[in-house]
Amino acid sequence: MAFGGFTRDGGARPIAEINMVPLIDVMLVLLIIFIITVPLLTHAIKVDLPKAAARAVPQTTEIITLDLKADGALFWNGEAIRDEELATRLAQAAKRAAAPVLHIRADKAVIYEQIAGLMARAQEAGLTQIGFVMAPLGKRSVEREQESGRR
Repeated sequence: MAFGGFTRDGGARPIAEINMVPLIDVMLVLLIIFIITVPLLTHAIKVDLPKAAARAVPQTTEIITLDLKADGALFWNGEAIRDEELATRLAQAAKRAAAPVLHIRADKAVIYEQIAGLMARAQEAGLTQIGFVMAPLGKRSVEREQESGRR
């Protein structure tokens, strides 16, 4: 590598060009690494699995849907119930051999205190599997939520 030229002034000046050789070397090393590793990633173990005719296991757990509206109305599997009936129904459900799963569907305007009270009553009755049911957010719903947050 020469740092000078054939000029008569005798001053040595550095070359102002990018040396491409190290970059090409790195690129070729990476290419070789990818060529070697790609077949290893796509390798699958071939196993001859046995074949059997089996039906899907039926779901034996009962699901109870408890709806809570913003005005405080309660619905047990779609049937309107009073607040006094809720304790007896929860106790009866907890006494069953296979404890049912309680799905709570609450309106978004319901105060959290009401939901927490409902969960506490269900736990006191003996129901331990409690879940919340929500509607999935679609693209338009997300956009509306973002717009309402901006205002």
